[in-house]
Amino acid sequence: MASSVDFESLRPSPADVRVVTSDGSTIAAHSSVLASASPVLERMIEVSARIRILGASPDAVAAFLRFLYSPREATAGEWGEAAMAAHGAALLALAHAHRVPWLKRRAEEDVAASLTADRAVDALKLARLCDAPRLYLWCVRLAGKDLAAVELSEGWRFAGRHDAALQVDLLRLLHDADQRKKRWERERASQDVYRQLSDAMASLDRAFTEASPCDDDGSGACTARQGIVQLVRHLAGCGNKGGGGGGCPHCKRIFQLLRLHSSVCDRTEPCRVPLCSNLKTKMQAEKVDKTWRLLVKKVARAGVMATLDNREVPEIVKRSWAKYNSGGSRSRAARFR
Repeated sequence: MASSVDFESLRPSPADVRVVTSDGSTIAAHSSVLASASPVLERMIEVSARIRILGASPDAVAAFLRFLYSPREATAGEWGEAAMAAHGAALLALAHAHRVPWLKRRAEEDVAASLTADRAVDALKLARLCDAPRLYLWCVRLAGKDLAAVELSEGWRFAGRHDAALQVDLLRLLHDADQRKKRWERERASQDVYRQLSDAMASLDRAFTEASPCDDDGSGACTARQGIVQLVRHLAGCGNKGGGGGGCPHCKRIFQLLRLHSSVCDRTEPCRVPLCSNLKTKMQAEKVDKTWRLLVKKVARAGVMATLDNREVPEIVKRSWAKYNSGGSRSRAARFR
């Protein structure tokens, strides 16, 4: 019972305040310890020597006071782990109500680490009441992974009867997350297209600017270069550039590539790629639409990002990354991943 907890032995001075729990039992404590650990308790002690800590079991209140008396020992020791396992949610609420931030962070981490689908809704409501954003995020992620199991929990049914707004907020968050995922997939697909166009520009440039013959190293670059050369030769000799049926599709494809190359080419000397100079002059004389300028900008950006991805990382940076990934921050972050 909470009343049997002896905090007087932890300090040489006699206890001068009494903590009253929800069942009416009292715990003797020291005002100096409580006031230094919590500004809320400090204001309560200024009013009366008997302070009430309600809303939690007497054992949870005793564990809360024990943490205030010996934070380092209780946090690192086996007793602290056992207390968090038994009273994690209550300790989170008490730490939030009495403004003990270090204990609130510890309780939030422990509640999130032991979270299951059947307790996700209860933990979500607790996170909202206690302003615990990391626990809230963990609950939403868990619901997104296994919404069917969450909907079978007692907390979900209770929320449906008494707190429908919580269900609506959770479903809205999951819907928004799904929309963000789909939007990210579309953006990633479009980036792949820009990256392929940038690679095609590089192959086109190498095909006509490098005088040395191509040596196929198994990567397929030589084959792609030969294909571009064949398309250019086809463009020169094709008799259906603008005929019936909308013209030759191969001619349209290589013409768009040549036009895109002329838009991104920044050489001051004459370029050896066919039609580059002519297309540059034509585009300068004519007004290019915004859609084409946006395409050119994104293809150029994809080329720059490809260059950065292929650059050699310095050895000191590699060692820094390895040290960071093997440090304690990785294990802490994994609890919220």
